[in-house]
Amino acid sequence: MRATAFFRRILVSLTVLGLVAGLAHAQEAVTLQEKFEPGHTSKVDVVVKLTGKLSVPLQKGKAPELVTIAGVSRVTYEERVLVPDDVGTLKAVRAYRDVQFERTVGDNTQDAGIRPSVRRMVVIKSENRRAPFSPDGPLTWGEIDVVRTDVFNPAVIPGILPSGPVKKGQTWKVSAAAVAELTDMEKIEEGDITVELVGVTEIGKQKMAKLRVSGSVRGVNQDGPSRQRLEGSAYFDLDANLLTYLSLKGTHELLDGTGQAVGRIEGQFTMTRSRLDKMPPDLSDASLRGLELRPTFENTLLLYDDTRLGVRFLYPRGWRVGAVQGKQVTLDHARGSGVLITVEPDTKVPTAEDYAKEITAFLQKQKATITTTEKATRVRAEPVQLDRFAFEATFGTDKVRLEYAVLKQTDGGVTVAGRIPAADIAAMKPEVERVIRSLSVTKKIEEMK
Repeated sequence: MRATAFFRRILVSLTVLGLVAGLAHAQEAVTLQEKFEPGHTSKVDVVVKLTGKLSVPLQKGKAPELVTIAGVSRVTYEERVLVPDDVGTLKAVRAYRDVQFERTVGDNTQDAGIRPSVRRMVVIKSENRRAPFSPDGPLTWGEIDVVRTDVFNPAVIPGILPSGPVKKGQTWKVSAAAVAELTDMEKIEEGDITVELVGVTEIGKQKMAKLRVSGSVRGVNQDGPSRQRLEGSAYFDLDANLLTYLSLKGTHELLDGTGQAVGRIEGQFTMTRSRLDKMPPDLSDASLRGLELRPTFENTLLLYDDTRLGVRFLYPRGWRVGAVQGKQVTLDHARGSGVLITVEPDTKVPTAEDYAKEITAFLQKQKATITTTEKATRVRAEPVQLDRFAFEATFGTDKVRLEYAVLKQTDGGVTVAGRIPAADIAAMKPEVERVIRSLSVTKKIEEMK
């Protein structure tokens, strides 16, 4: 069961900042603005804790079961705002310094992290879509999930802060964009989140404005209808013009078709921020110069690396890994294309010619009409041999392109079978070819007993 993004949105009680001296009673209006202009840098530390239960349909035809969920995560990163590529988008580059992510769903414990080699990432937000990629190498889906479920401060903080000067006791609504970012809801149907200026105080030598955040919303996220309640506080440094602290306690309820709660999760979220006096070396102009900081087909590829199965490959983000059973893994695309990858011991890897004969016999048995045949071609030579061939065929009224490949290494090999609907050949064929070209066997493949 995948972790939902609201795990990183629901938040925490006050810690040290809750011990500050009483608030001043000055009534003068204050301006609370943080400008996320290109070059703006900050250090961010986020801690999330959650507990709860969800009603999960484990087996078809049987009543759902309550599954206990618990989790804790901490991420620390330094962030630099970049010039956006397109109007209406936000863009930043991050360098992750510490990543801890663990959750328990029922009896299963899961953890996630980010490999040191790809801890520098570019994050771009456009409307409700946020897509991270690393200019240093492909990311795994687990690494994207860690980043995707974090709040994106250039989008959320301006929406929390007021549009003009405010006085003690004055309230305002959090913007719709910031509410969506905090709750991870794709559609808000009712409710709102409000902020109140509680007052101004001094913490150490810093002049701080304390804010109270509260409210509830109902809407739809990736898990379906849901309701969320947020309550907490924030501190804004009036001298540095920086939101330095945000603490929220959240309750998230999943709703059924009648609006009844079928799961409840409570969480705490704490974020502390500080301005960076010196640009980190890996975020500097010199370090970023020469890197591709725009998303491309190549730098947005995902990495699949299964150490148990012993296979590694890259795949485009429009695809998802489906079933992983025995020695096989499937890739599926929403438009109907699919790829089956089978890992074999070196003694059982067929030649491309034998594999082609096997496929031809299968197509004849299925009474398919073969309209085009592309004979086996050597794509890679020693020490790794990779051969490809293809057919275009018609099954009744269904026209498809069938892509095949055989990879052979010393430790084992892989056979590939791909199916592309005729209408999608132009778009999907290069993507399937990219998957095939990236294949490698990562361990000695033994025969299954």
